[in-house]
Amino acid sequence: MSEPGALAKTTRINLLFDFYEPLLTDKQRTFLKYYFHDNYSLGEIAAEFEISRQAVYEHIKRAEAVLESYETKLGLVAKHEALLSWLARLDEAVVSLPGEHAASSGLEAVARGLRQAVEQE
Repeated sequence: MSEPGALAKTTRINLLFDFYEPLLTDKQRTFLKYYFHDNYSLGEIAAEFEISRQAVYEHIKRAEAVLESYETKLGLVAKHEALLSWLARLDEAVVSLPGEHAASSGLEAVARGLRQAVEQE
């Protein structure tokens, strides 16, 4: 995977995988883990499963399409990213308040609670 934008693509697939892994077949999960998480080459995966490189490539491409389809339909990653953006804005607002106002208004506690909820997703 040496084309431009490979890192961005890997990051996106890994993020989609984190959200939609339970919806994939065992084979899709396995091939995506080997290729994107463990950085196996198509040839290494093909040798491991005794199939052609082309078959591995097709399985991976199909699994990527399935992940993108789930995201199009469910939008969990987009919602997660929007939540993170709003949380960052809340953190900025809390920091801009004078010290005693942030604590007394409860915004620090709200920001802390939201951050914990996001980390548990």
